[in-house]
Amino acid sequence: MARNIKVSVENRDKYIELGLNIAFYRKREGMTQDQLAEKAGMSRQYLGEIEAPNMITTLSLEVLFNIANALRIPASRLLEFRD
Repeated sequence: MARNIKVSVENRDKYIELGLNIAFYRKREGMTQDQLAEKAGMSRQYLGEIEAPNMITTLSLEVLFNIANALRIPASRLLEFRD
């Protein structure tokens, strides 16, 4: 997992928005964090850290793809940020 990477100031909001997007699509599917974490092959704690808007938690593309697959959406949808 890529948790210990230092995040630049310019990218902090993108990580927050990515986590909010994951939470949005998870809830839209009626899934709990436990359910999504299990389907994506990760711990619920790590997923919770990614989704938490008060934490900056990095993730690998592998994790991003696994989450998107578990949510049955293209990974690109998780990276659609609002202006």
